[in-house]
Amino acid sequence: MAVAFTREEDYESQAADLPDRPVSPHPNLVTASGLAAIEAELAAARAAYAAAQVQGGVSADRTAMARATRDLRYWSARRGAAQLTEPAADPDVVQFGRTVEVEREDGRRQTFRIVGEDEADPARGSVSYVSPLARALLGKAVGDTAPVNGAEVEVVAVR
Repeated sequence: MAVAFTREEDYESQAADLPDRPVSPHPNLVTASGLAAIEAELAAARAAYAAAQVQGGVSADRTAMARATRDLRYWSARRGAAQLTEPAADPDVVQFGRTVEVEREDGRRQTFRIVGEDEADPARGSVSYVSPLARALLGKAVGDTAPVNGAEVEVVAVR
């Protein structure tokens, strides 16, 4: 019977020792919608933490409390470091917060928006400003080319 208690205690202690979510070393540039998303995640983390406390905290479910605490730390840090960044006045230059359309060598066109790391979702058309694609295109203007994955892409529109 002692072994069963030891294993349960081991699982609980492992759950309580969840590693922190990694925080990027890059500046936390955010768009207005990215800032709103961070604030929503922070509110959800606060609610999860409060719910875990109400349900008994560490004595009842260490996993829920550990997750809530970890997420609260992460989103608090991301909100604290957030730098709301608006594109500069030059509408023809690829910048943070702008939507860019590129044409690949094979004629395919792709459109994406350059956003902050927490906001990036390539499947939905947004890439992080620290991604190789965005870094290759930042500062380019319509008609400029840039090397991306061993091929050239041409900037055809900036919005």
